Amino acid sequence: MMIQPRLKKTALALALVVLSGCATVNIDESLNTSNQSLAGFKQSQATLIQTDEQRQAMQAKADDILKSPLTQQAAVDLMLTYSPQFQTVLAENWASATQAAQIGRVHNPVFAFERVRIKDELELGRLLSFGLLDLLTLPARQGIAQREVDRAQLQLTSSVVEQVTQVRQAWVDAVAAQQALHYAQQVFESAQTSAELARRMQEVGNFTRLQRVRQQSFYADAALNLAASRHKATATREALVRMLGLNTEQAAALKLPERLPDLPQSPKAPGDVAKQAENRLDIRMARLGFESSAKAQGLGNVASFLDVEAGVRYDTIFENDTGERNNKKGWELELALPIFDWGGLKRDALNARTLAAANRLESTLRNAQSTLRESYSAYRTTYDIARHYRDEILPLKQTIADENLLRYNGMFIGVFELMADSRDQVNTVLKAIDAQAEFWRADAALQSTVVGKPVVVAVSGSSPAAGGDAGAGH
Repeated sequence: MMIQPRLKKTALALALVVLSGCATVNIDESLNTSNQSLAGFKQSQATLIQTDEQRQAMQAKADDILKSPLTQQAAVDLMLTYSPQFQTVLAENWASATQAAQIGRVHNPVFAFERVRIKDELELGRLLSFGLLDLLTLPARQGIAQREVDRAQLQLTSSVVEQVTQVRQAWVDAVAAQQALHYAQQVFESAQTSAELARRMQEVGNFTRLQRVRQQSFYADAALNLAASRHKATATREALVRMLGLNTEQAAALKLPERLPDLPQSPKAPGDVAKQAENRLDIRMARLGFESSAKAQGLGNVASFLDVEAGVRYDTIFENDTGERNNKKGWELELALPIFDWGGLKRDALNARTLAAANRLESTLRNAQSTLRESYSAYRTTYDIARHYRDEILPLKQTIADENLLRYNGMFIGVFELMADSRDQVNTVLKAIDAQAEFWRADAALQSTVVGKPVVVAVSGSSPAAGGDAGAGH
């Protein structure tokens, strides 16, 4: 008589053990894992804001950061804890991870109730049913779910890397554009002065019309360049503002450094870069994707043939004439018979997904080192170009400027030749700023590629313009 209660307790214990193995998602733990794995990449903590208290704390932190000129690392810190755009990325990843974990959960049982009257007889039917195949395949589905949750974790880390890289490059663009605007203003003022001087010299007969128009042309070009530079500085600044999620008051308070950081003393060594890229995110994600597809194919091959529903029935029949009450107990088993559809198309789709995942993994493995080599080449090339501007071209231009100043003081050249040389020197500085900005963009791209989120940057390598045609002297 004690066998049935023991069986019930045993079944309940087994059910609890099975359910305890279900994959779960805790966004705070996921963020902690991501923060730890990217500790050397971003040097700050990503946070999902879920309460008003957290939002107010982050608002105060953002206001405090904006009191000083915004460094690149401060921009990363601000984005990771304050930007609504980044918060959207985190929330969407949380949703994707919970959907992945849902695969490993048992479907809820279905309770059916029916009331049927036949003449003087009333029948109440009760049926509790559940998917028997769903329960039998639970361990396999839990394995698939855990792999998908792990993959979502890697996707979260990859999304953080992408956002941090974009902010770093946006910061470089904004600072470089602001720095270039300063020099464009100098070119404009020099051209404006030379154009006014040429007009006055023509009025007194010391300049021809052609000479005056040439100086006026320089001034017109400088005005156009100044307008374009001013808009570029505004556009890049606003792009950074949007990525940081600043409101109108915070955007007005934003202060950028006057210039880009200096180049490092030496570039990163290829061996060190290759060593850091040994455990890349893209390879791990592709491998988990293939394993999930392979497991899902094995499970789907079984489920494509049949489906099984099991149920426990308990019916009560009332005889209205006699007042008798009879109970019926039993169980039901429902099988989906593969008569019209043998699941061939489903199995083909599963085979295709697994094949695609296998080829995606192979493609990722083959492309990983190639993208790393390309990214390092861009990094090293932009470093060499920027250093060449710093160590060779700019000192040469400065020497020419010093010599021309001596020649001007000795009255060997006129003021227009001196101004033209000054404009040419500033144009070279602008190209040096562009080269320096390209290096810092390439540096951000290389850091992202090393982690496993390949980013390709263009390398212009433009040479400085030839010495300005100064126009006739006096």
